[in-house]
Amino acid sequence: MDNLQIKHLGPEDLPLFQKLIRVFHEVFDLNESEIPEEPYLENLLQKDSFVAFAALVDQEVAGGLTAYELPEYYSASSEIFIYDIAILPAYQRKGAGKELLEAIKEYARKKGITEVFVAAHEEDTHALDFYHSAGGHSEKAVHFDFPVKEK
Repeated sequence: MDNLQIKHLGPEDLPLFQKLIRVFHEVFDLNESEIPEEPYLENLLQKDSFVAFAALVDQEVAGGLTAYELPEYYSASSEIFIYDIAILPAYQRKGAGKELLEAIKEYARKKGITEVFVAAHEEDTHALDFYHSAGGHSEKAVHFDFPVKEK
């Protein structure tokens, strides 16, 4: 896409970040979920450990990526965990997703980070195919959730 721009979002980009969250809601079918209040989102965008990129097509948010920098304790380094990556269906399979992955990898390189990783559900063959085609290497893992209930 000639009119694609990848933008690293900062605290001044709150409106774009809110649009990106709406894209995630649409793509992940979370339309009934609420978007957090602006002060919370502004605070999140100010954190050094949180990274967000938007894929803009003609200045409109067509997709994006959020990630977290995770400091390691067994070396003086960090790794990047991609939390969400999504592209609106009208813009899928046109290179925006791979451009987002390149943006987060370049961000990591500039910070001296040598690994970026993402989790995907085994049944999500679209995501698995995308990550493989983008040069990702998969490994088997089992993810456990531990709901925290009030006593």
